[in-house]
Amino acid sequence: MTAAPIPHPQSSAHNNTVSQTPPVAVLKDLVARLHREQNRIQNLLSSLGFALRSFNNLNQFLEIVPLMAARVTDADGGALVLLKPNGQPRLEQLHCQEGQSCQNMRRSLERITREIALSYPTSPSSTSFKANFLDEQLQNDLGEEVHLFGTPILVKNEDRGRLYVFSYDPNYSWTSTRKKLVQLVADQTSVAIANNELANELRKKERLDRELEIASEIQDHLFPKKCPIITGVKLAARCQTANRVGGDYYDFIPANYEQFSSSPQQFPSSVPWSIVIGDVMGKGVPAGLIMTMTRGMLRAEVLNRHPPAKILNHLNRVMYDDLEKSHRFLTLFYSEYDPQTRILSYTNAAHNPPLLWQASTQSICKLDTWGMLIGLEIDSQYEDDKIQLEIGDTVIYYTDGFTDAVNQEGDRFDEERLVATVEQVCKQGDRPQTILDFLFDRLKQFIGEGNRYEDDMTLVVMQVTEDS
Repeated sequence: MTAAPIPHPQSSAHNNTVSQTPPVAVLKDLVARLHREQNRIQNLLSSLGFALRSFNNLNQFLEIVPLMAARVTDADGGALVLLKPNGQPRLEQLHCQEGQSCQNMRRSLERITREIALSYPTSPSSTSFKANFLDEQLQNDLGEEVHLFGTPILVKNEDRGRLYVFSYDPNYSWTSTRKKLVQLVADQTSVAIANNELANELRKKERLDRELEIASEIQDHLFPKKCPIITGVKLAARCQTANRVGGDYYDFIPANYEQFSSSPQQFPSSVPWSIVIGDVMGKGVPAGLIMTMTRGMLRAEVLNRHPPAKILNHLNRVMYDDLEKSHRFLTLFYSEYDPQTRILSYTNAAHNPPLLWQASTQSICKLDTWGMLIGLEIDSQYEDDKIQLEIGDTVIYYTDGFTDAVNQEGDRFDEERLVATVEQVCKQGDRPQTILDFLFDRLKQFIGEGNRYEDDMTLVVMQVTEDS
């Protein structure tokens, strides 16, 4: 920073006055002027800091940046050049002190930035080269009579533009103090840009969180609000998603339209009911969308009253194109229980086979048939099978998130542990809800307190009871 020059003598009388002024008084006057200048600069920088804290609109802040840079350095004007998202420079703001013309500066910046846009690639690696080229071309274009200084706008160590300050005064010089003041204004500009980008990211995250919240609410509404009342059957079900939106699917689908009534079911239903469980490969919103699509298509298909294998065959053909485009697949176990005969008919599309606890033999077997994933091949075929259930028999439907759960030592809960746990709780003769709670509690103990679930987990427990 250079001090204002002391006025030159204009006459002999004035010269005599100056010569008669004590040196101490001259020094005091010089110190006072320096102090006033220092206060002026501090006030300007304080105003810039206030604007940084107060302005919600980045453009409002950028408008005053060249003005502040010029005033704190007593220069004639300033220019702010920022890089566009594609890496090309753009003249953002230009300011000149009153009475000065900036037309040559504007023309030079606009012409040089156009040349850069036409001549150089937009890759981020070329940013520093463009900045150097801009500095050199601008100085050459303006000539030596313009005192120009430029400093980078750095955001996270990335060059995002340049702040230029210039003066037409032939006695003007770029002292180290003036350069530091320009760099200080540039740093404030970098903070404003970084804050704006952070605010945009937060707003984007808030929108995404809200969308996920809505998707989660929709999915929660699509899951059965409660288990149906079926003659001679007790049911319990729970789906625990790893994220807000999951890809696990379970449903209870009646065999006729009357059961879809919105009024609560008061009495046990003796019509056949389909009990379905599935798992979309992946998690989150994409898996949740496919789960929702599967639910709608399967419900419509069930009402056609086809055998289980044919239902999955139709479902696979209808969903194949969409699943192939999304690069996702679906495992599904479909079963239909007839309360009149206690026969469970079923087919499997590569899902984890449900476990059947047979009360008469105190043993566990798997319910499985051969079948490919839904969406893997358009002409996949599926097999039908059935089993006669007896009073006390319990079927445990589950998804692989349950058996793939890992503890702190890296061990999986696996199917063997699940079978042993099911056997333990079923021997006690507990009801489905107690069985379901016991299995989830055991899994929680296995994983450990505070550890999050890595995959969606779903259990459906069906138990055959007395008709009453």
